[in-house]
Amino acid sequence: MNEREWQEVIGTIGMFVLLIAVVVTVIWQVAAGRRAKAREAREAEYQKLAEAAVAGQRNIERQLAEIGGQVSDLQGRTDSIERVLKDVE
Repeated sequence: MNEREWQEVIGTIGMFVLLIAVVVTVIWQVAAGRRAKAREAREAEYQKLAEAAVAGQRNIERQLAEIGGQVSDLQGRTDSIERVLKDVE
């Protein structure tokens, strides 16, 4: 092989290496995009779960406040009954 043929072989190999590098880069970027989309979907699900948990906690707080009011009312009634019973004795 003469010098010109060697240059062509080296140039061809270089082009193949460059082409492979470009393909690998494109594949890497596509995979990174898919990973980012999957991460966003996961984070959206976590956000929904967090919002549901907060709503549940608020509902429980409301119910506890209601129950606290009922217990206070019941305590007041019980105190009234005790007073009446003491008066009757």
